[in-house]
Amino acid sequence: MNRYRLAALLLVAALAACEKNTVQTLPFEPPQNTRIKFFNFGVNAPQVNFYADAIKMTAVQSGTGVEANTGVAYGGAGDGGVYLSIAPGSHTLTGRIAAATDKDLPIATVNASLDDGKFYSFYQSGFYNTTAKTIDAFVIEDPVTAPADYTVASVRFVNAISNAANPLKLYARATTGDTVTLVPISASQVYKGAGPFTTLPQGVYNLYARYTDSTTDKFSRASISFFAGRFYTITAFGDITVTSTTAATRPQLDNTVNQR
Repeated sequence: MNRYRLAALLLVAALAACEKNTVQTLPFEPPQNTRIKFFNFGVNAPQVNFYADAIKMTAVQSGTGVEANTGVAYGGAGDGGVYLSIAPGSHTLTGRIAAATDKDLPIATVNASLDDGKFYSFYQSGFYNTTAKTIDAFVIEDPVTAPADYTVASVRFVNAISNAANPLKLYARATTGDTVTLVPISASQVYKGAGPFTTLPQGVYNLYARYTDSTTDKFSRASISFFAGRFYTITAFGDITVTSTTAATRPQLDNTVNQR
């Protein structure tokens, strides 16, 4: 091998080594610090998948590994009620039919601007219109922060009942210790209203929903455990006119942990 060829080979090897050791710019997107969760509390609503713009946020996988024609059913939360990562900014949030018939048809739509680092909940609510194939929905911010006091639980109330004749107020009564005092969780909330977080001692409570200034319980839920250092949202949903204690559309209180 002549000296010119040897020099050329050494130059190529040196360049290759430099290229190999050069720091590369990785194609990672900025972290998405905004979070959102989804609920299907729309009376008589079909099962749905939830979307942010064209991105499917929730879905159910079948045993064959493909997406099932089932989604989040009435009274349920997408992905088990956990927060999902989403980019901050303006989004069109939709609930879309999961069944094979009318597959992916949007029935609930909310245009929302989501701030960086904040937490949100999307509620499909109201009554499903079977002719128009539409239903109401709303988005609220979940002001979840690091607890200021890890010895108490933080609880708030959201009213997702569209046909309540008056605003609703939520009360809690401990099942042990002081079983007499009725503690208001928040001020009365109109439909789509959300109260602030209220602190309660850790324990098991019975919950009661009442109309403003009423002493009569419209509906209730027994034996809910609240653990210290955690945040909980109690949401009223259903049809306020249903008096059956077993009907799926009866007014109910959902208990969801706002886990960061």
